[in-house]
Amino acid sequence: MKMIYNVKDKPKFGQLIVFAFQQLLAIMAATIAVPMIVGNGMSTSAALFGAGVGTLVYVLFTKAKSPVFLGSSFAFLGSMATAFAGAASMAVGYLGLILGAVFAGLVYVLLAVIIKVAGVKWINKLMPAVVIGPTVAIIGLSLAGNAIGDLQTSNIEGGSPYVAIICGLVTLAVTMLCSVYGKKTFKLIPFIVGILAGYLVATCFYLIGNATGNTALQVINYSALTDNFATISFSSFISLPDFTFLTALGGFSEISGAYIGTIAVAFVPVAFVVFAEHIADHKNLSSIIEHDLLEDPGLSRTLLGDGVGSMVGAFFGGCPNTTYGESVGCVAITKNASVRTIVCTAVEAMLIAFITPFVAFLSTIPSCVMGGVCIALYGFIAVSGLKMLQKVNLDDNRNLFTASVILIAGVGGFALNFGNVTITEVACALILGILTNVILGRKSKKQKSN
Repeated sequence: MKMIYNVKDKPKFGQLIVFAFQQLLAIMAATIAVPMIVGNGMSTSAALFGAGVGTLVYVLFTKAKSPVFLGSSFAFLGSMATAFAGAASMAVGYLGLILGAVFAGLVYVLLAVIIKVAGVKWINKLMPAVVIGPTVAIIGLSLAGNAIGDLQTSNIEGGSPYVAIICGLVTLAVTMLCSVYGKKTFKLIPFIVGILAGYLVATCFYLIGNATGNTALQVINYSALTDNFATISFSSFISLPDFTFLTALGGFSEISGAYIGTIAVAFVPVAFVVFAEHIADHKNLSSIIEHDLLEDPGLSRTLLGDGVGSMVGAFFGGCPNTTYGESVGCVAITKNASVRTIVCTAVEAMLIAFITPFVAFLSTIPSCVMGGVCIALYGFIAVSGLKMLQKVNLDDNRNLFTASVILIAGVGGFALNFGNVTITEVACALILGILTNVILGRKSKKQKSN
């Protein structure tokens, strides 16, 4: 698809700030959700800062050729829980998070070295369009339940899901109208306009509900803002995030060899699973910007950027990072692939992490509003994967079976658990697709030779 801003283009400074903020809105909910789910006092501000730092590292390693943001990885949730479950103290648990990210990052470094030597042609043969297309579609479809769940969620107890749906659908409608019929500026910032519209509608419902005593109309929770401004002081505006390494420093004296082994077993296998998703994300992004990122800057560089960026990000925020489908979807919908936008997004994430009221304001955006946005984001990921199948001959049973197996395994939620290691539905679908394609491919060659 034709980009309004290509990878190396330079939007004007004022536009850049706004475009970057839109990217930040697209990735923020998921990025701060991981530390909230893991708990144990993990800081959402620190996770946001870590994602920003990790993204800058990624951009550096990829020579500013890949326009995607790195955020907290959900694939490592079980591994992170293990880090705290087996820790002798909170400090050891935080140190375990950093060690786990290092182990996972080293897997990426090792894979990058192997690919640098062996090249990427074998990957293209192993994962042609008939394999990677449905897999990318599954990445979007596997998130569909999250989007619809958020669409119906009220952030206040007693809030009506129907009111939440109205706010979310208004957000979606305004986003679509801006993207399709808006002038150039609005085409580039449909998510910001959509979220503001949904936020305004939710606020109107809140005020009506507050005036009439009808809690069902209230789906937005302002407590994060009101609590922040309860005491007006400098510390209420600017505060240092609880960086992971600050707490982890106290864990060195208590850590044991057995615990380090547990961390390695919990994190290393997951890194191999995320590797498959890494390839799918970059194949998808390559099709959107019409430039093969696996060849230039090269898969070895994207892996190094992802791996080292994840290590650095976890040092500050505790969460291993990964390339975000929400970011890829934002690039596709806005047709803005400028890497400068990604760099600016990373800087904004790092700065905002220190501004307490701003973080509080962002946290008041209702789940239903973000659900409306995510319907578009996740849908674009799914559709971009299906577009890869356009040039595939589905009259050939080999291709038909391969695509069918991937789609059904992924949509059906086929995942495997081995202790604390989870092979996600995306990874399982990809593995099954590769095996199907290889098996049927060999049979096809034998039949041709006969």
